[in-house]
Amino acid sequence: MLKDEDRIFTNLYGMHDRTLAGAKARGHWDGTKDLIGLGRDKIVQIMKDSGLRGRGGAGFPTGLKWSFMPKESDGRPAYLVVNADESEPGTCKDREIMRHDPHTLIEGCLIASFAMGAHACYIYIRGEYIREKEALQNAIDEAYDAGLIGRNACGSGWDFDLYLHHGAGAYICGEETALIESLEGKKGMPRMKPPFPAGAGLYGCPTTVNNVESIAVVPTILRRGAEWFAQFGRPNNAGTKLFAISGHVNRPCVVEEAMSIPFQELIDKHCGGIRGGWDNLKAIIPGGSSVPLLPREIAREAIMDFDWLREQKSGLGTAAVIVMDESTDIIKAIWRLSAFYKHESCGQCTPCREGTGWMMRVMDRLVKGEAEVEEIDMLLDVTKQVEGHTICALGDAAAWPIQGLIRHFRDEIEDRIKAKRTGRVTAAVAAE
Repeated sequence: MLKDEDRIFTNLYGMHDRTLAGAKARGHWDGTKDLIGLGRDKIVQIMKDSGLRGRGGAGFPTGLKWSFMPKESDGRPAYLVVNADESEPGTCKDREIMRHDPHTLIEGCLIASFAMGAHACYIYIRGEYIREKEALQNAIDEAYDAGLIGRNACGSGWDFDLYLHHGAGAYICGEETALIESLEGKKGMPRMKPPFPAGAGLYGCPTTVNNVESIAVVPTILRRGAEWFAQFGRPNNAGTKLFAISGHVNRPCVVEEAMSIPFQELIDKHCGGIRGGWDNLKAIIPGGSSVPLLPREIAREAIMDFDWLREQKSGLGTAAVIVMDESTDIIKAIWRLSAFYKHESCGQCTPCREGTGWMMRVMDRLVKGEAEVEEIDMLLDVTKQVEGHTICALGDAAAWPIQGLIRHFRDEIEDRIKAKRTGRVTAAVAAE
């Protein structure tokens, strides 16, 4: 279990003062000028050594991502874009950072931007986050007034501007290139890659898009050292992580824990166990709605990190754990996610535009038990035609929950179809 002194987010629950004075009292903005004084290459190297992997879902090594930015400017400005469009169902960890600990993010933006040679950073915040936007904007204003950002930020000689951009509530804008399109004032639709954002991103300039949590942990890693951060978790799964646990637990919460914590320990320590006891657990979605679910037998053994969950054909994603007990209609739960992805598809790629609607309609019939048993394999086949055949990962996100359902709960789907059919037969006999 993570010790209190090792927590990076010291005001996750809003118990303390979230203003600049409160943040400084908790150790933020301490010696920021010296951290910038380490120089670009050193900062990037420390991030690589720390083993930090992106906290937005894909788990790409953060230091490596930063190193893709050009070392020498060709005359174009460089940008850091922070993805605060937290629209993945079940995910609410970045909200707590922006609402209660916004200065961790602002300080991280300054240091990360410097490390990539960016004089400007844009935070793209989701449309529904009204109060979070206000808290974050107040913190940005405080930082400007104190000379921590702006011209000669923290007295470091580096000029840095930070802008907060409010989205309009589209899930697709959480995809980095769609987010960039939206920032430019266009419809949020993903771009073809290459070119990758590091070569041609915002306004055609070198850009890196990072998740809120990935950026907010940067100053603490630099203060405490790469070795400190790397000591948590299994190899290649380093550091502390925010877990957002919702659903059928006794105490849903967002908590900072060490990576690779066993699922059972996470739930018992922080959530007071599963509602109705562990035998009442049916399934979990371990990383936000787009990763495949895991049934009770696997979930009880689960280790919460990127690699273990990937080996189980699921993923850590955003570490938003959705817990479902035996009262859950699991087929209907996955149908609901199918409806979400159909609604949020931007329609640019044919497999996703047509496939998400098709999958939802078949799921609709499976929920009612009105399908044929053969349609289960047909549905699985369609998910394979959508997965990996689209510009962005929304096609995968729509396909994976259904694949997980069929992989682990196929018998339940078949039972429902058979029950419906036998019900029909008996009704017919009774009518005679």
